[in-house]
Parts: sequence; C-alpha cells; structure tokens
Amino acid sequence: MKKTIVLAIATSAVMAVTSGCVVAPPRHAAVYVHPTYASPGPGWTWEMHGHYGWGWRHPHRGWHRGWR
Repeated sequence: MKKTIVLAIATSAVMAVTSGCVVAPPRHAAVYVHPTYASPGPGWTWEMHGHYGWGWRHPHRGWHRGWR
C-alpha cells in the first residue's frame, strides 16, 4: 500500500514539474538561396537581408538595388 502511494506521489510530482515545458518549432528554417544574378563587382557578398531576403551586400556601399 505504501509503495503505491509513494509511486503515485512521485508520478504526480514528475508530471507537475514537466507539464510546463513547451518546445516551440523554429520560426524559419535555415535555407540558403543561390544568387539569381551575377555579383555587381568585387567586394560584394551574397547575404540574407532581414526584410527583403537574399541579395548582394557591399561592406562600404550597402545593399545592391538600394535596400536599406
């Protein structure tokens, strides 16, 4: 009888402790997109823009085609 009560209490405790665990799926899958056109020139790298998506970026000139 005591073992059953202890087992029930232990099971309830484990369920109570782990019931609040929620694992959310990732928002965006990591996907690489190949360039759709040639590099505008030396120094440009193919990078992901937070709003516009993939594009060419130069460290001193910014985004190709005027992305901000």
